[in-house]
Amino acid sequence: MSLLDDVKHRLAQIEADGLTKRERLIEGAQGGRIRVAGREMVNLCANNYLGLADHPQVVAAAREALETYGFGMASVRFICGAQDQHRALEREIAAHLDQDDAILFAACFDANGGVFEPLLDERDAIISDALNHASIIDGVRLCKAQRYRYANSDMDELETRLKEASGARFRLIVTDGVFSMDGHVARLAEIRTLADKYDALVMVDDCHATGHLGRRGKGTPALTGGRVDIVTGTFGKTLGGAMGGFVAAAQPVVDLLRQRARPYLFSNSLSPPVVAGSRKALEIAAGADDLRERLASHARRFRAGLARAGFTLIEGETPIIPVMTGEARAAQDLAAALDKRGVYVAGFFYPVVAKGRARIRTQMSAALSEADVDFAVRAFEDAGRELRLI
Repeated sequence: MSLLDDVKHRLAQIEADGLTKRERLIEGAQGGRIRVAGREMVNLCANNYLGLADHPQVVAAAREALETYGFGMASVRFICGAQDQHRALEREIAAHLDQDDAILFAACFDANGGVFEPLLDERDAIISDALNHASIIDGVRLCKAQRYRYANSDMDELETRLKEASGARFRLIVTDGVFSMDGHVARLAEIRTLADKYDALVMVDDCHATGHLGRRGKGTPALTGGRVDIVTGTFGKTLGGAMGGFVAAAQPVVDLLRQRARPYLFSNSLSPPVVAGSRKALEIAAGADDLRERLASHARRFRAGLARAGFTLIEGETPIIPVMTGEARAAQDLAAALDKRGVYVAGFFYPVVAKGRARIRTQMSAALSEADVDFAVRAFEDAGRELRLI
């Protein structure tokens, strides 16, 4: 059998198992309501938490940068890909997160892929939450440090792993700030206590928190009171929704990453319009208490409506509200039924989540209206009864 034949066989198996992921094309801008195949739909599956992806000020900033700085850098940072606005964005996100400095990457996947290897080696240990994002898992694999894993938010098991890693030179605990598939917030205050007890550092991936959780949108450390040493995050969600990631940390950490982080050294600099739009989005988010309250209100309203209808939800207080279906086919059927009713969602199933834990992961946005939220609740209830899920 040739490689091509093997690939065809694996694709056929994915199709037969009902695990195919399909892309739909959005016509126009990303917002609370979008157009798909000529139909207007309520959008419940974007990471556009504060609704800044099509915000007029963000768009205007990106347009001005396009005219002033051009479309792209055509180079990596250390050759000729660094502009004054790149450094400005790094300083601004670092100040927002109460860190010394920050370094930009093409995406947070690259940030997580590049942060571990320059800092740690075989003498060190990484203790990672079992539900951490795939980018953290891949980044850890690229590092020679000893690897330990603890069950999701299980502080007793984390302490056990810290004891097991006691012989390591340095110990780094790494966790998502918000676990993206479940919407849980990491127990950062307790993690910090254990880190201090066992002389460890703490790193948090705050992609699903920076901008909309915590005081002034400073993320899960501000929300929980848990101090962290390294923050990774993205401009591709709350902060404008385009792309780009970062590592924010103490100055020596950032300085070393600038010298040794391979995704930084060998990837083109962020496009000037993306940088400018992200800067404006960060500025808006820092003062957007009204948008954060609207987002929280929508989450409470939607969660209460689905609970009354009889859906099985994962408890939580973030804008991520997973609606559990169990099996992949049920998630796909529910997504298709909601599509017909004008609600844009996506089913999540293995290998993105564990087998038997398929779901529709809904996400609230400040771009939605209360009428949009109520419309979505009615659509869920109607589709759920049709499919006998409730």
